[in-house]
Amino acid sequence: MTVGVLALQGSFNEHLAALKKIGVKGLQIRKPEQLEHVNALIIPGGESTTMAKLAEYHNLFPALRNFIKTGKPVWGTCAGLIFLADKAVGQKLGGQELVGGLDCTVHRNFFGSQIQSFEADLLVPELAATEGGPATFRGVFIRAPAILETGPDVQVLADYAVPPGKSVTLGSDVESQAEKTGREEKVIVAVKQGNLLATAFHPELTTDTRWHSFFLKMAGGDQSFCCGSSSNGDDDGDQRQARPDLPVFQ
Repeated sequence: MTVGVLALQGSFNEHLAALKKIGVKGLQIRKPEQLEHVNALIIPGGESTTMAKLAEYHNLFPALRNFIKTGKPVWGTCAGLIFLADKAVGQKLGGQELVGGLDCTVHRNFFGSQIQSFEADLLVPELAATEGGPATFRGVFIRAPAILETGPDVQVLADYAVPPGKSVTLGSDVESQAEKTGREEKVIVAVKQGNLLATAFHPELTTDTRWHSFFLKMAGGDQSFCCGSSSNGDDDGDQRQARPDLPVFQ
């Protein structure tokens, strides 16, 4: 199995390192023809507008849409989630081109600016049931988007309770859409729809590889690949405590 990682900008090297950790070959993707040689694709986090301009320059959008139509799994993290969404709000003037395919509305910069980045423990029952390990996952949110609406075929894998008084400025259109979700002060941060997986946070920036293993199962990966979760064991717990974390908003 070979998993492609879109390598235009952003955290593609971190995804490649996570794949290597669990024994899976990763391939940097920069040209449309390279997609013919991979079984699945990861679109990493980064600066979504810059990534979109580079993807347009390399004529990647038609190839990415065709790749999704083949039914091969595609996973978008942070900026990758924005790429996969059918609709995005909160964009810069003129917007950006989207790959589409994921039946949802995403707010491009819901959680604010770079200095408002944070980490939070997310309840992930589906991930824990499939991959084992703790019932929570440490989500790293960096200028992160959030999903405000989903279609009927979209499975919600994780959401996040928006803290009262959090310093995020929302437009009136976004506020009305947030109310329509009916999720009582929560926004969606991880979803699955058919062959598409999307997370608003960055699993590749943690030592826990369960999301990568989960994605490999979508790609038909053998169980033997999915052994890289480092969220278990006392040793790793000590390492996580020693690692400097960003603030956790309560």
